[in-house]
Amino acid sequence: MIVTVERLGHLGDGIAQGADGALFVAGVLPGEVVEGEVSGDRLVNPRILTPSPTRVKPPCPHAKSCGGCLMQHAADAFVADWKQGIVAGALAGQGLTAPLRPILTSPPRSRRRATLAARRTKSGALIGFHARGSDVIIPVPQCQLLHPGLMAALPGLEALVRIGGSRSTELALTVTHSAAGPDVAVTGGKPLDSALQLDLARAVEAHGIARLTWDAEIVALRANPVQRMGAARVVPPPGAFLQATEHGEASLLAAVKEALGPQQKRVVDLFAGCGTFALPLAEGAEVHAAEGDAAMMAALDKAARQTPGLKKVTAETRDLFRRPLEPDEFKGATGVVIDPPRAGAEAQMGPLAASRVPVIAMVSCNPATFARDAKTLIGAGYVLEWVQVVDQFRWSAHVELVGCFALPHMPR
Repeated sequence: MIVTVERLGHLGDGIAQGADGALFVAGVLPGEVVEGEVSGDRLVNPRILTPSPTRVKPPCPHAKSCGGCLMQHAADAFVADWKQGIVAGALAGQGLTAPLRPILTSPPRSRRRATLAARRTKSGALIGFHARGSDVIIPVPQCQLLHPGLMAALPGLEALVRIGGSRSTELALTVTHSAAGPDVAVTGGKPLDSALQLDLARAVEAHGIARLTWDAEIVALRANPVQRMGAARVVPPPGAFLQATEHGEASLLAAVKEALGPQQKRVVDLFAGCGTFALPLAEGAEVHAAEGDAAMMAALDKAARQTPGLKKVTAETRDLFRRPLEPDEFKGATGVVIDPPRAGAEAQMGPLAASRVPVIAMVSCNPATFARDAKTLIGAGYVLEWVQVVDQFRWSAHVELVGCFALPHMPR
């Protein structure tokens, strides 16, 4: 069948009209004429007959086989407009509009945290990303996505897989770049015993790995994998959430600071993680941080206590889905930061809207739940003044953003 691609869906697949309804086509762009075989609601093995002028040669030699990136065949300007459109479309779906600032995109080779698939082989180890829609592992020795520090860690990761991997099962290696060396958390490896732990510890030392966690147990710590958050130095718990790139984190933080303004006295940070926003904001205001993960709260609290010059920081371990902060608990707050996971913060939005805090900076990795939660605030009288879109997951369908919500005529 020959079809013309009409648009891209929010996951990056092209959408065309087939004989029996919509057809989804991978790796294409709007306006392209493609030919392929129909399988269910997909056009498989597509061949491009008429390419789009926004099509470019992928910068990475692994792009055709690797599933780690989705949009390397599209010009940067097209991807930027597409991601801005995803945010605008999500807002429109809730009957909302807002000024969208120009997107901020992280550069190539800046992804400092990634989860790689691995398997021990007869001759050594295989490490990389899965092929799209497959469990086949594609090695990526010339990856244009990963930070050089992660690429340099590959020999050490291969050593770990040879020691503790299996030819019959797959390992997942979550690797985070730190100044002290890679911070590695492995799942799916062989069961730990004293001999395996000794061999793994030797590999950690030999390859400069900062910390190795094996199925949730720290088995070797050569150096603390410190992350900088403002003036503070944080040691996140193994596998803890961290913004994907330093550029992305800095862009989100700058937008949060601008939204809150310079006159903050007491900020409440909801879903605070290890302190991405709380610790830098504490350089100028008191901060109360709330987060459901006790280990991340402990890391934030320790970093705050060890950093001279910060204002008062309080850390509360609290499940904000089941026990959101109530309106009276925001008493005295001059601003709020909220950075929920992809599911959003539906349970927290009602009490937050009722708190009448003058300004709220909402950070999100899901435009759909952001728009849903934004509608609650706007319904309570808040104005969505602007949205800053951040693309730190370059060449993917993921979108990050910060929205600035303010109560009209309230001092800030």
